[in-house]
Formats: sequence, C-alpha cells, structure tokens
Amino acid sequence: MKKIINKPEQFVDEMIEGILLAHPDKVRTPGDDRRILVRADAPLEGKVGIVTGGGSGHLPLFKGYVGRGLCSGVAIGNVFSSPSSQQVFEATKAVDGGAGVLYLYGNYGGDVFNFDLAADLAELEDIPTRTVLGRDDVASQPKERKHDRRGVAGILFAYKAAGAAAERGDSLEEVAAVAEDVVEHTATMGIGLSPTILPTTGALSFELPDGEMEIGIGIHGEPGIHRGPLETADEITDRIVGALTEDLALESGDRVAVLVNGMGATPLEELYVVYRRVHQALAGQDVAIAKSYVGEYATSLEMAGLSISLLKLDDARLELLEAPAQSPFFQES
Repeated sequence: MKKIINKPEQFVDEMIEGILLAHPDKVRTPGDDRRILVRADAPLEGKVGIVTGGGSGHLPLFKGYVGRGLCSGVAIGNVFSSPSSQQVFEATKAVDGGAGVLYLYGNYGGDVFNFDLAADLAELEDIPTRTVLGRDDVASQPKERKHDRRGVAGILFAYKAAGAAAERGDSLEEVAAVAEDVVEHTATMGIGLSPTILPTTGALSFELPDGEMEIGIGIHGEPGIHRGPLETADEITDRIVGALTEDLALESGDRVAVLVNGMGATPLEELYVVYRRVHQALAGQDVAIAKSYVGEYATSLEMAGLSISLLKLDDARLELLEAPAQSPFFQES
C-alpha cells in the first residue's frame, strides 16, 4: 500500500483539519467534533437547512458540497462508514434556522439507520425534518425496485436543486419535493477498472484481473452487472448511455444534464473522451444536453473508473441547476 498519509487511524481527522484550515471562510465546525462541518454562515434564519452525510473516501461527495446554494451541513464517518446519529443530530441543530431541516444522503443501510435516529432526536427538540434518499444507481436494482437503489454521483443534481430551492426561501415540504423530483429523474451507472485500497487495513475493495472491467460497480466496490475484457471508450459509453436512456425513458426532443464523474484515478483527459461519446450518442437520439459536468464529483479514493449520470430536465429543474452555488469544491456562478 502506497499512500501519502500519517497514521491510518488519523487519516480522516487530518483530512478534515486540512479542509478547515484551507477554507475557513466557507466552512466551520460548530463544536468540538470535527466530524461535523457546516457552512460558515449557518444557520440562516427562516431558511430550510440541508444536512447530508456518509463515509469518507468519496471527496468531494458529502463534505465537499457544503456551501451557498448547496447543503448546509454534513456529518462525516470513517472511510466507507456511516457517521453516528449524534453527529447527524449535532449537524441538524447547527443548521436549523427555524424552517426545518432536510436530510439528503445516499441510500445505504447504516446511513439510513443513523439519520432516522437523528430525526427522532430532532423531533424531541421541535426541529421538523424530512428525508430524501439519493438512489440513482441503475445497476444496483431493476426499475421496478428503484426505491431500493444505491445513491451515487447523481446526488449532485439533488444537492444543487434542493440547495437552490432552500436558498430562495422555499418551505421544508417544497425543498423536499424538489429533491425527490430530481432523484426520480436521475440515473447513474459506473465502471470500475481497479480497486480502492482501504487506508486502515490495506485491503482491496474488490479484485479484478488485469485487462478486465466491471460495469455497474458501486462506489464501495459493490458488485456490478457485467465483468469482462476492457472495451474501448466508445463501447463502454454506449453500454452505459443505452442503459440510462432506457431507464429514464428518454425520447426525441428531451433535454438532460450530464455528469461524467471520475472515481479517483482516471485522468480528466479520459473523462472528456467519454463525454464526447455521450454527446454523440444523445445527439443521435435527438436528446439535447442543456447542462454538463465533467470531473471528479464522487470518488472512491484511488479507484480507477468513472460513472455517467443523466438528469431528465424540465424548465424548473434546469433553473435550479443554473442557480448560483459555491463551496470549497464546487462553484456555479
């Protein structure tokens, strides 16, 4: 294992310390527990707060989307591990401006359990909460079980839309409805080429023979739906885009937002090769790209691979995506 770290057990805390030192004007910790970050100006009186959370190892996912027009706070777990219910609760209290708090995070068992416990604690403090789960990974469950799907990179779209809705002063019910609407119209699929090495154990997140790829792999190394010889960029892209357009039932004349996301070790140049093919494939179906994102938005430490996310757009969704937003890791002017 070759990693630029100190003691493995200190990795997450030292990383968070670095974020706080680098961006003191954008994020802060509301108490002694540095596993809780909130936007520097939280709470915003009269506006809905948005709390997300999950395991470390996916930066900028979760902790990177705390800022204006995005999430209000985050609870941070160990690598690939859930934050505690108490950490979620403390983040909730820190961002509550009197209009309630939306919990917006990925659909993973440990996270669901601890966020639900935090919601119970918030209720005792008279802080209303609502929950929307990111569940965009089409490879994890068939369409008839889409509510059981994992949440992956496509949650970026929900952060962006819900954050914009909260920023303009929507109610808690309205912000939750915006997030749910975006989640319902988002689909993602990924490909893995090499595994992550867990810093605390040195273990591989999955094993993949040289020269092979795995389509549909999860961001923690969860099994995909196809394993075989590595294909060309165009062949891989056609596989994924075909699955996503079918899942979203895209038709001629539709508009989408596209996210081509790197998993941590895939060069940006390769992501743009893939985006080129995404554009070609959608144009061939008379589907217009109204918004595009290319880069690392939800990683898995040093996993080689990528994911493609599509959000089916209408005027309301596009307006929310285009609203201003700013965090240490994301900017939309």
